[in-house]
Amino acid sequence: MGAAAHPAQEATTMLTDPAQVADGFAAAWNDADADSVAALFAADADFVNVVGLRWTTREQIRANHAYGFRHMFSDARMTLEDVTVRRLGDDAAVVHAAWRMSGQVDPAGERAGDRSGVLTFTVARRPDGGWLAVSAQNTDRVPGAQTHVATGARLDPKSYSPRAQRRAR
Repeated sequence: MGAAAHPAQEATTMLTDPAQVADGFAAAWNDADADSVAALFAADADFVNVVGLRWTTREQIRANHAYGFRHMFSDARMTLEDVTVRRLGDDAAVVHAAWRMSGQVDPAGERAGDRSGVLTFTVARRPDGGWLAVSAQNTDRVPGAQTHVATGARLDPKSYSPRAQRRAR
């Protein structure tokens, strides 16, 4: 699929507040609408997904979300729990959005468990006054973990807290 096949455009509805980028992302996710996800991003935006894959154009963001909606997330529901905005002057902001998701399917097509995480958007004001994401990163939360430890080809979530170490024994 080339860019000409799916010319995702910037959001047609002006987003008047940076937090609306996160709200628009969750709404597009719940509609399994990759075009609407992509419309929230600048043409040369970056997106890093939960396993560290980096997409560097709006079209890559659209195509990879479309793939996810077809194979993993067609019935997934995302709920935003907390959205915060930190303005970086008049024309830029960082938006953090804590999320919960249910309805993912595993590679065998079975229902997977619920997940939670944080989306971070860097947004910029467009010349018309609306807001658009120029970068985003999605991070899963791993309850009880502080980091990952590499074990061979795997990453295992670990905590260095003495209390967590006692519970693990």
